[in-house]
This record gives sequence, C-alpha cells and structure tokens, in this order.
Amino acid sequence: MEESQKTIGVIVAEDYRTAKVFEGYGIDYCCGGKVSLLATCAEKDIDLATIIEEIAAVKNLPVERRQDYSSWELSFLADYIINVHHSYLKENTSQIAGNAQKIAAVHGTRHPEVIEIATIFNKIAIDLTAHLKEEEEEFFPAIKRVDMQKKTGTTAAATDIEIIKNSLKKLIHEHEEVGDAIHQIRHLAGGYAIPGDACNTFMVTYQKLKEFEDDLHKHVHLENNILFLKAALL
Repeated sequence: MEESQKTIGVIVAEDYRTAKVFEGYGIDYCCGGKVSLLATCAEKDIDLATIIEEIAAVKNLPVERRQDYSSWELSFLADYIINVHHSYLKENTSQIAGNAQKIAAVHGTRHPEVIEIATIFNKIAIDLTAHLKEEEEEFFPAIKRVDMQKKTGTTAAATDIEIIKNSLKKLIHEHEEVGDAIHQIRHLAGGYAIPGDACNTFMVTYQKLKEFEDDLHKHVHLENNILFLKAALL
C-alpha cells in the first residue's frame, strides 16, 4: 500500500519514530490515527510530498529494538504499558489535578480559562482511575490468558473472549473521550504558553499538562493501534 493511503495510526504502528514527524505538524496519531495520510494533509494543508520524505528519512535510520513495539508479544506489551504509562498516570495525575485547582483559585479571576481546565482535568483524573482498573484487573489478564492458550493450542475460555470483545469497544470509546478532553485543555491553555504574570505553580502545572498529553499520546497509540488490534485477532 502506498504511504499516502495508510492511516496515521498504521504508519506510527509500523515505526514509532514517525510519531515525531506527526507531532511536528500537530497531527494526532493516537485517537485521530484512523485517518489516511492523504486526507490528513489535505485537511491541514500540508505538503504531502514533504511529509512523506520526512517519514522516509526517519524510517531509513537503524531501528532500536526497544522502539519496535509492533514486534513485541502481547503479554510483554501489556506489561510495558502498565509499568511505564499506567505508573506515570498513577504518580502524576492527582498532583496535576491538585495544582490545577490551586491556580484556578488564585489566578481564575485574571485567567478564567484555568478554572475550566481544572474542571476538565478533574474529570479526566476520575475517569482514568476506573479505566486503568478495568485494563489491569480484567482486560489485560484476559488477553494474556487467551494469548497463552492460543500458543499452547488449547481452547480459550468463552468468558475471556467475552471480556476482550466488550472491553475493546468500551476502552476505545474512553480513549476518544480523554483524547478530546486533553485537546480541549491544550486549546484553552493556548498551547501551554505561560502568561507573564504566572507564578511557579502555574508554570509547573502547564509544563506537567504538556508532559501528560505527550505521555497520553504514546500510551493511547500503543493500545489503539497495536495492542487492541492484536487483541481483536485473538
């Protein structure tokens, strides 16, 4: 298939290093990864030939094993997501939510957008708690069991197949919701530009929100465009 006809998600799944190219153009490769490169360039008025050259240049570099996520086995990928991305969320989400509430209380009069940002992020924090719990306690264990049974030639339990089917639809929908929410925060924050009258807490909060968004993009990409697709084949 020609590169222009592939979806953004497929291109990044084939080689995660291309994510940097898309980030440079402000292209969503996780929740918005189902759109073709051709359609994306037309929508954003990006020169198709130029971005294809940039993608090719990245792909021609030697591939590090640690970045070849699409070649990882399901169980290993699931553990990686938990140990890296779930751990990040558990360590940082509450702190960011708390700081967002602080700057809303202090700076909300002069910067009313931070009040809305705090409200949106608080909902993200609440929703993610249940989302991670379902993945860690139900969805990922079911994937691991079915994957192992497939490798050993034994029959997968019907309950595990049902968990995977039901969770896939729900988790993808939740990814879309949190993706829309964090993009709304970015818009309200003006791309996380720090106002001239910002205090240290304000500055750190915006920096952490940017970090949170970057981690979320990679996290959702690994699930939507790689792990979920492989799980669906089980």
